[in-house]
Amino acid sequence: MNKQIFPLLIAQFLSVFADNAILFTVIAIVMKSAHPVSWYIPALQSVFLIAFVVLAPWVGGLADHYAKSRILIIANLIKASGAGLLLLNVEPLLAYCLIGIGAATYSPAKYGILPELAGHQFLVKANSWIEGSSILAILSGMFIGAKAADYSTEYALTGTIVLFAMSAAVTLLLPAKVAVLESVDPAAYESKVITFGKQMGRFFTKPRSRFAMLGGSLFWATAATLRVIIVAWAPLILLLQNATEIAELTLLLAVGIIVGSAMVPGLIPLEHLRRARIPAYLMGLFIIVLSLTDSLWPARFTLFFIGMMGGMFIVPVNAALQEQGQQTIGSGSAVALQGFFQNLTMLIGVGSYTFAASQHADPVITMLGLGLLVFIATFLVSLHLPDNQT
Repeated sequence: MNKQIFPLLIAQFLSVFADNAILFTVIAIVMKSAHPVSWYIPALQSVFLIAFVVLAPWVGGLADHYAKSRILIIANLIKASGAGLLLLNVEPLLAYCLIGIGAATYSPAKYGILPELAGHQFLVKANSWIEGSSILAILSGMFIGAKAADYSTEYALTGTIVLFAMSAAVTLLLPAKVAVLESVDPAAYESKVITFGKQMGRFFTKPRSRFAMLGGSLFWATAATLRVIIVAWAPLILLLQNATEIAELTLLLAVGIIVGSAMVPGLIPLEHLRRARIPAYLMGLFIIVLSLTDSLWPARFTLFFIGMMGGMFIVPVNAALQEQGQQTIGSGSAVALQGFFQNLTMLIGVGSYTFAASQHADPVITMLGLGLLVFIATFLVSLHLPDNQT
């Protein structure tokens, strides 16, 4: 595999670490303030996701028409600016929305550069490394970020700004090249929204690309909704009291995703993408089991299995999407298209839970409903998917 994958691993680790440190720092800020935790934290997640949905027609083309490594640097600087606003006590909803803009810009370039560095033979393996290191960054970022925020939110936010700057510096080691697509007509100046709609139509014509798009949306919508449910569920059912304890609860969830990501290259190659539906079914089943759990250690082990199934599901889905995108509309545009759908579904999921929480819905019932929806959605997105690809 191209050795330039290693600077990407380091740079995205630092950026994802800072992303999750900020999330739990904001949670700590809210828990220490007069804001009602039950709906304000889901609202924060919602404003973050809005940036992905609104900017999707533009950020994919940005990644495909300019050097992806340089887009990564710009995105890190935008996220650092959002952290700076939090440090200046700007309204968290506004500051976190700016961080979402940076993240929406970062994602297509991060995943879109992988086919350029790894090629077909190592694409699943490269995705496994990226997902594994991302989850390790999520794990360590939320744990250390929560610890730092419980001690001092100012120190925690300053640390994240430094990490975004370090990630931008490491990204300078990546090649600054632009992948030219023969199918792109440089003389076409039509609306980005119209172009985005045409790309959407082209990408959904094949069962594999449709499954990859909807499958990725299912995974991330489930993850986002489960995370905000846990923030309300853990204090009520497990009697957890602060951001650090909630972060510790998700430890085995993150470890499970790392384990699942490491196992999947030998179990679900791109030629047998249909197998990915099996861990998706099991992920929904374990979420149902979690909703019936009322003690700490069973909850931790159940979260581990949810994570492991999620890791085994999302890695081949991402690899298939990137390869299909590189062959059709451009890998950056494909990731942006995925970002639009997965963040739209995340916004719907988190927004629905935000409304339910404002109406004092029982988090146990909402978690049970989420597990059932995952099971049903997996069946629907798997329809008409061929078993293999020659």
